[in-house]
Amino acid sequence: MGGQDRGADGERQAGGERTGGERLSRRDMRGRRPRRADDRARPADGRALLAGVMVPLVTPMDRPGHPSVPAADALLDALAEAGARSLMLFGSNGEGPLLPTALLGDFAAGVAKRWRELTDGGPVLMNVTAPGTAEALARAEAVLPAGPDALVLSPPVYFHHRHDEIVTHYAAMAGLGVPVVAYNAPRYSNPLTPALLDEVTGLAHLVGLKDSSGDPDLFAHAVAAARRRDDFGVSQGAESQALDGLRLGADGVVPGVANLAPAVAVELFRAHREGRDDDARRAQQLIDEVLALHTVRPGVPAVKTVLAVRGLCPPHVATPFTPCSDEERRALLDLLAPLDAHLIRA
Repeated sequence: MGGQDRGADGERQAGGERTGGERLSRRDMRGRRPRRADDRARPADGRALLAGVMVPLVTPMDRPGHPSVPAADALLDALAEAGARSLMLFGSNGEGPLLPTALLGDFAAGVAKRWRELTDGGPVLMNVTAPGTAEALARAEAVLPAGPDALVLSPPVYFHHRHDEIVTHYAAMAGLGVPVVAYNAPRYSNPLTPALLDEVTGLAHLVGLKDSSGDPDLFAHAVAAARRRDDFGVSQGAESQALDGLRLGADGVVPGVANLAPAVAVELFRAHREGRDDDARRAQQLIDEVLALHTVRPGVPAVKTVLAVRGLCPPHVATPFTPCSDEERRALLDLLAPLDAHLIRA
């Protein structure tokens, strides 16, 4: 379960090819995917894009609130070695909403380049969620030079919006020439309802959905809506329901806990795919046990504290987050000590 088998989640069979036979590993000197004039008419295969284990990466920082590519090197190396297939930057695990737009571009470019070197072109998705459409577009423009394989976008945060306003928000991304993955995170944004899912899956530039609602009925509806197209992927983002999501038809999983236990997440996906039900259940149980760290200190500070102890990421967080206290640090280490063999290591 704790083995470090790169490629174990089947990324080569699912993600080695893009539409038209274009290899994901074809990059220019800046690590960007070469774009062709007809890219806007050729959306990615979302099912291949979201297949396997995607890590919603924490954002390593060299000081509070300042993303650092060098600070990410050790963590990226360890995640690739553990078999993770793809990354999502600037989500909730990545403290994206707390990071100024001006700080996104360099980090996105550096991390994407390094990840593609480590994984022979593994996908890198970039979250551009914002309170409004103008800011989401500005964040998208900031990361486009990094050559994201897709942009990830939640409905607007803060204000409540009508159905038609949310659809318009997604439609505004059509002119960017980059595929878009919808992100349903109702804890933080307007929810994607069944009616909205039915409509946004019909937008040609949308190629997939990450659902972190934790609602099995909604997830089943999302899978059914996605299957009206042969190129629309679905990924389960609710960590405690990763296996349930795969059983319902998810193409992949995006568990935040994969920052700490990537090999366990890879094993869960691989065991499910291979029909090893007992092993898949055991992997889900291990994920649930690791998730208990949030009972000590909820959220990103706890994850970064554990990674810092393991020499993989500085403990810095973006304000108003604060690092874990010494007491919280000791409690986290005590809690996770029995699981040490399953946690990421340098």
